[in-house]
Amino acid sequence: MVEQIEQTEWIQDQIRNKQTYLGIELGSTRIKTVLVTNDFLPIASGEHEWENKLVEGVWTYSLEEIWQGLQQSYRLMANQVQNKYHIELSEVGAMGFSAMMHGYLTFDKENNLLVPFRTWRNAMTAQAEERLTEAFQFNIPQRWSIAHLYQAMLNKEEHVGDISFFTTLAGYVHWQLTGEKVLGIGDASGMFPVDSQINDYDKKHLEHFNQLAQQEGYSINLEDLLPRVKVAGQTSGILTQEGAYLLDPSGKLKAGIPLCPPEGDAGTGMVATNSVLPRTGNVSAGTSVFAMIVLEQPLKTVHPEIDIVTTPSGELVAMVHANNCSTEIDAWVKLFKEFTQKLGLEIDTPTIYKTLFNSTREADLDGGGILVYGYHSGENITKTPVGRPLIVRTPDSKLTLGNFMRTQLMTAFGALRIGMTILEQEGVHVDQLVGHGGIFKTPEIAQEILAAAMKSPVTVMETAGEGGAWGMAVLAAFQAFKQENPQKTLADFLSNQVFQSDKGQTIKPTAATIHGYDLFIQRYEKGLPIEQLAGELL
Repeated sequence: MVEQIEQTEWIQDQIRNKQTYLGIELGSTRIKTVLVTNDFLPIASGEHEWENKLVEGVWTYSLEEIWQGLQQSYRLMANQVQNKYHIELSEVGAMGFSAMMHGYLTFDKENNLLVPFRTWRNAMTAQAEERLTEAFQFNIPQRWSIAHLYQAMLNKEEHVGDISFFTTLAGYVHWQLTGEKVLGIGDASGMFPVDSQINDYDKKHLEHFNQLAQQEGYSINLEDLLPRVKVAGQTSGILTQEGAYLLDPSGKLKAGIPLCPPEGDAGTGMVATNSVLPRTGNVSAGTSVFAMIVLEQPLKTVHPEIDIVTTPSGELVAMVHANNCSTEIDAWVKLFKEFTQKLGLEIDTPTIYKTLFNSTREADLDGGGILVYGYHSGENITKTPVGRPLIVRTPDSKLTLGNFMRTQLMTAFGALRIGMTILEQEGVHVDQLVGHGGIFKTPEIAQEILAAAMKSPVTVMETAGEGGAWGMAVLAAFQAFKQENPQKTLADFLSNQVFQSDKGQTIKPTAATIHGYDLFIQRYEKGLPIEQLAGELL
């Protein structure tokens, strides 16, 4: 009891002395706010669930939804501070915002939004992807911001001539709160290719794009339209009075708080898993799933399945990104919850997840012959234009709850596994692979299946469930640390300050689990024409 009181008093001192750091991440399904102390302990959090909408063929969120969600997430966190520590939160040491990468937010000279926000989920830029990849000899996936801009040019969309600025979701939020049109290099590298030698956009590709735009009738200087690039630790603006009211309409939050560079969810995932050095990597699993492998040297060949982005401090990263991961699992959990309610049982959702995940302990290692595709949207790696969630099995497959759930989990990493095979062929080596995201909250289950899929040990940190918002809070803390320790790198900070005591739990795959996953992935690849045909017929 005495120890608990002392801990509370210490946290209260941290809050009063502005020794806390705030991270907010706008993910695909939730906006999360996390407040940490200077020893990176999460002391308060708030969440807002949201969902993108398909409006006239475009996956989007409205600007109103963005600010309503941010305000609610922040308010719930601030209320938690008030209730737990009896302090009205008005200042923090530093803060930062991250969000789902890529996408397309365009504004005119009067700062008016020109077209609805086009998220990463839109697979509508195939022509631009092909032409830019060929022109640059650098993979430009459909979801990248520059692909959206070039496709709009090819489509002769009216708004293109009025564009004064375009950015990502994190860049937009940061701009509105500080007035600064900047972007962390990790997020910027998902807008347009960057040059890690200069930590800025690739000058050769910028000029090449201007020429391509000229051919379509647009006279632009692309660099003028893009946000300025910042690396982790650099000052990137302060919270304005207008920005403070925008985030906290109650007026309690004070202006003047420094903000670190806004980042993408890939960057915060690398930070949250201490995966910023060469030969380290992480797998972030949520609505989408992606592996980030920090490279020792550039890849020898351009691969349409592999994005080349950077860490928040500018090191080259191979990104294997699959659009689909846990959405179908979440849908089945909702169905099972509805079933329990029909039976008159009040079972909370976390218990249903845990029960379903733990059922896989009794499953066949290959899933009993069941084939599942959890595709809610198209999948570039498997060349599937549109998504159709699908379950296929032979009459003699073993349909048990354990096999059904194991197959759902195995398929969540299916497209990712195919992409990772390409990196193996490139000779890329990984010494440390860390998993994070909600799918790992039930201990060991998804972690063991991911280890089998990756054929590599997988570590899950104690902080894995905190996700990108916690990683963003750590980046905010790094900015404050960097001012006093200019010679220290982000890798130094993470290893020696943040993760010195959190080594996590590691699971190594066995020959049996690898063999079981191999049998499943053979079935997965063989059945892809079924999934593709379903998209054509349904």
